[in-house]
Amino acid sequence: QLQLVESGGGLVQPGGSLRLSCAASGFTLDYYVIGWFRQAPGKEREGVSCITSGGTTNYAGSVKGRFTIARDNAKNTVYLQMNSLKPEDTAVYYCAADLGSCWNGILVPKYGMDYWGKGTLVTVSS
Repeated sequence: QLQLVESGGGLVQPGGSLRLSCAASGFTLDYYVIGWFRQAPGKEREGVSCITSGGTTNYAGSVKGRFTIARDNAKNTVYLQMNSLKPEDTAVYYCAADLGSCWNGILVPKYGMDYWGKGTLVTVSS
């Protein structure tokens, strides 16, 4: 089965850290651009960060300097290290894969997005 599976979400206090993982099964991530998106309650989904097949990274302004995206092709996994978390980072985080491009922290698909994960919930609260 071809799928992306996110993990690592949870409840964390403001100022804390979490590392999200996006693991692919049934296909290899090597040639794909991978993006992280998030959707907060009552808000539209927004792009957070993306990484090209060559390892070039890109971040939305709201997370720049706090989040770090990285890929481990040997493990077929992409990570999102989130530091200095704020309550406004609370959202369901999704990863996606496509052969498109990475722009201002947003994975822009070539046509429709090739793959989406089902998401992992991050709650930042004291």
